[in-house]
Amino acid sequence: MDTFSKDKRYIARESAPIPLNIVRTDGSCMYDARGKRYIDFYVGWCVGNIGWTNARVREARRSFRGPDYFSPTYANRLWADLAELLVKITPAGLNKIYFTTGGTESVEYALQAAMSHTKRAEFISIEGSYHGHSIGAMSVGDSEFRKHYSNLLPRCHKIKAPLDRKAAQKIVQLLKGGRVAAYISEPVVCNLGVEIPTRDYFKTVAHACKRYGTVLIIDEVATGFGRTGTLFGAEHYTLNPDILCMAKGLTGGYSVLGAVAMTNAVAKSMQWNFSFYSTFGGHPLNTAIALENVRYIINNKNQLLSNANRIGGYFVQRLTAMEFRHQPVIHTKGLAIGIHFPNTAYPSAIKRRCRENGLLIAGATPESIIMFPALNLPHGLAREGLDIFEQCL
Repeated sequence: MDTFSKDKRYIARESAPIPLNIVRTDGSCMYDARGKRYIDFYVGWCVGNIGWTNARVREARRSFRGPDYFSPTYANRLWADLAELLVKITPAGLNKIYFTTGGTESVEYALQAAMSHTKRAEFISIEGSYHGHSIGAMSVGDSEFRKHYSNLLPRCHKIKAPLDRKAAQKIVQLLKGGRVAAYISEPVVCNLGVEIPTRDYFKTVAHACKRYGTVLIIDEVATGFGRTGTLFGAEHYTLNPDILCMAKGLTGGYSVLGAVAMTNAVAKSMQWNFSFYSTFGGHPLNTAIALENVRYIINNKNQLLSNANRIGGYFVQRLTAMEFRHQPVIHTKGLAIGIHFPNTAYPSAIKRRCRENGLLIAGATPESIIMFPALNLPHGLAREGLDIFEQCL
């Protein structure tokens, strides 16, 4: 029985898999079982920020000699070192770190912490956003879940894009009631095809959260570790959130780990009112790999961010010069790139043709195409990938 037959028989999916059997990765490329190369402009939706097969991180995984496992109730130097590093690089005031198994669990912890800290149960998030696949995370995500299953959470107020001064004033009015535990959003909303809030928007929202005692949660699961051209997307708006969620680029795909950074005040409230426990959050091997990945990013920060912004500019230059059948609107921030079309059939056809010709891209909405290439994507590979893209229009 071949791979796809076994997949169909044994693996539960929403729909059939994309017809690719990936067996090898190398830099910004993937290879299927037939040996065909695919330029990867997707990297697992903001996972592979430093590209695949990084020698330093792979060596950390190969040479790990620590314990196989230990209870989260014990102490370990790896945890302490990684937590210290994350406190140093995240926005000021985030002094406590919780380890999780990934982005969904990070968001769950953030929601629980906000409820614990404020003794409130309502939330505000962005219509069409995505924060994970648990019931709590889906309750503050896209409204399709709420339409079919309602909320586990008492209430989540949804704000529609564009995220500008007018949207911010709606949030201020909601916060005045004193019932909202937290506002949660990405600093740049990847799931809306790179929706970029205005500076006024976040300035107003952050000020109102502080004034009305609402926790400000910034979800950097996708945008963290250089994706938008700064180490964290919050830096574009000089935000100092109460909670910041991490995963994806935290390990670069070389292991499984998430983290939540909190202020001392929010973390302290958890000691008495809630309890965090993740059996495999902070698994020793995963922690060692994440530590090496983050160290690599910090040690090469200037080169990675400079390349992300330079290559991001090249994407803009090329995309705006292309002749599309249906003219799109293009949103970019660093190497987060969203291309929005007036219909759904055209982007779907482009994605299929690109895959057939050796380029991997994805969609955030039915009307959009997104590109999230590695931060160290070489210029020559960027040019080759965009040549393929242009040929598929």
